[in-house]
Amino acid sequence: MKFYDQLSLIIFLTKVQCGDVNQAEFLFNISSKKAVTIYGAMMKGYFENNQANKAIHLFHEIKRPNEIIITILFNACANLKTNEGLNLVKEVYKEMPKSFYSNVRLLPSILDALVKCNDLTYAQSLFDASMKNDVGMYAVMMNGYNKENNPLKTLNLFYQMKDKNHLIIYLHVIKALSRIGDYKLSQSIIEQIPNDLLNDHQIQTVLIDMWGKSGSIDKVKEIFDKISQPDHYQYAAIINAYGLNGMGIQAIEIYRQISLDLINEITQICILNACSHSGLVHEARSIFENIPIKTVSIYTTMIDCLSRASLFHEAQNLQEEYERSHPPSLPMYMALLSGARNQINANLAQQIYDRMSKVFPQSDDSLVSAAILLANVYGSIGDIDKASDIRTQLTKSGAKKKIGLSWTVVDGQVYQFRAHDVNHPRSKEIYAEAEKISAELVEHGHQHDSSWITRPLSQDETVATVLCGHSERLAIAWNFVLHPNASQIQITKNLRVCGDCRK
Repeated sequence: MKFYDQLSLIIFLTKVQCGDVNQAEFLFNISSKKAVTIYGAMMKGYFENNQANKAIHLFHEIKRPNEIIITILFNACANLKTNEGLNLVKEVYKEMPKSFYSNVRLLPSILDALVKCNDLTYAQSLFDASMKNDVGMYAVMMNGYNKENNPLKTLNLFYQMKDKNHLIIYLHVIKALSRIGDYKLSQSIIEQIPNDLLNDHQIQTVLIDMWGKSGSIDKVKEIFDKISQPDHYQYAAIINAYGLNGMGIQAIEIYRQISLDLINEITQICILNACSHSGLVHEARSIFENIPIKTVSIYTTMIDCLSRASLFHEAQNLQEEYERSHPPSLPMYMALLSGARNQINANLAQQIYDRMSKVFPQSDDSLVSAAILLANVYGSIGDIDKASDIRTQLTKSGAKKKIGLSWTVVDGQVYQFRAHDVNHPRSKEIYAEAEKISAELVEHGHQHDSSWITRPLSQDETVATVLCGHSERLAIAWNFVLHPNASQIQITKNLRVCGDCRK
């Protein structure tokens, strides 16, 4: 390589690392002989400066990309999270020399790209086919399963691993445990974590979150009190934990202790949420008014708080205040609609949904959730025909409804149920137990709330049999099948718990 080329490369690399992409791009274009090294540096510069499309475009100019180039490409595709990126990842992977498979960075990067481009099935097939899965590959798959709301698969991978003691692995496992929310299961795994990792700030933060979601406030306080100088993540975690457990007053006490330099959007959202879940509307108003920079998420959280308290006029005024200087926000409308659902206010729910349909015509996924809420409102007031019409339209449109799942842990094993689940080998016993529980409740004065059934009943169904088939009831029944005298049962659900089941 000539001196000029060497000098250009040095300057070029320096410019890319300093973020001066335009200057680096100029040097790249005037370079007479572009070695693979220069292509790689330019691609990396694009990727690290949020120009993944340019990195991908440059990749197509390289005749024989090496392992580093392909790794950067996969990272760029992961950054884009598009179908085009997904197809390119698959195409390059198929043509990639088998000698590249031993690269410890390349395989995790392709799995990461597949996961972030929403093809976890393909990622799992590559993972299962790999002769040697390293920590990085396990971490990527665990992250993917957690995002897909499948904590069981995350835990199964954890149990497969021989070398578990890595920070990234325990971070993903603790997040999976927080979704399941079972105290004994969580404790059995946390006991395996080495002390040096337990003192890590990231681990402490996710542990506070996990114990909060399992209702173990004593554990939350124990971990937080051991932290000499909490950061804003840990303050946010304990405030959120208190909020989830209806301890809004304690959350406010913590919030008042935080120095101003550690209060940010995350902590502000958490404290407003905590007030919302504890019905502390006055306190939420005071905190909201004193927030100097109110982001869209902060406005949305305050609107959710007002909606939960049925203060819809005030909530809508706040929404209008925001929209006077900002574009409409879909989560704000969802907060209002959710509040209308809680109050079974069909007129308001319909108005909000109609407005959403006009303002956000392309937001298919969110409108599906909104339509389901609206159908539930109509079902709750007994207008089954209207509810059925909405659900029929959703079915015809091919919309995918999020499946409600319930988890419970019995004798150290995690079980997952969905509504009217018959996949369990002892389903007959489970349903018999659910019906037995229902009959005993009725004997003690319980009246089934048919408003939680939002579809017409078939000829062989009754209100009781439909409600007994809800995932949370099946999970409860399974506990009693195995332990008829169970004194404590813990259930976690990914969606709203049915009102009749909660009673």
